[in-house]
Amino acid sequence: MAKYLSAEWMALFKEQAAEFPETPGATARLQYVITGGPDGEVRYHHVIENGHTVEHALGDDPETEVTLTSSYDDKMKVDKGELDANAAFMQGRVKVTGNIAKVMALLPLTNKPEYKSILAKVRDQTEF
Repeated sequence: MAKYLSAEWMALFKEQAAEFPETPGATARLQYVITGGPDGEVRYHHVIENGHTVEHALGDDPETEVTLTSSYDDKMKVDKGELDANAAFMQGRVKVTGNIAKVMALLPLTNKPEYKSILAKVRDQTEF
């Protein structure tokens, strides 16, 4: 079991995300800032090229295009499948700075069955 938001969890997500089908144009460099966690703030980045995760790791990406900030509780609910990512965004539970168009273009991907399957596999191997 990988501890939630750990380096091991990042690697697990990247490994599982390899199953996501190519999606031309679904390309973005995302920075996540998770606040209020049990170990303090967690910062990680996610690089997606045509739907494929090419990087998912702790730390900052100096080339990030958009930053998403949320509380630990809200991010955990999204990753557990208890809160829809689109709803969290629309309700302002995820603060977005930078190129918001990148996020808007990626949101439909979160409804794909392949994406939901990846999250379920990661969830099953995560210690929250």
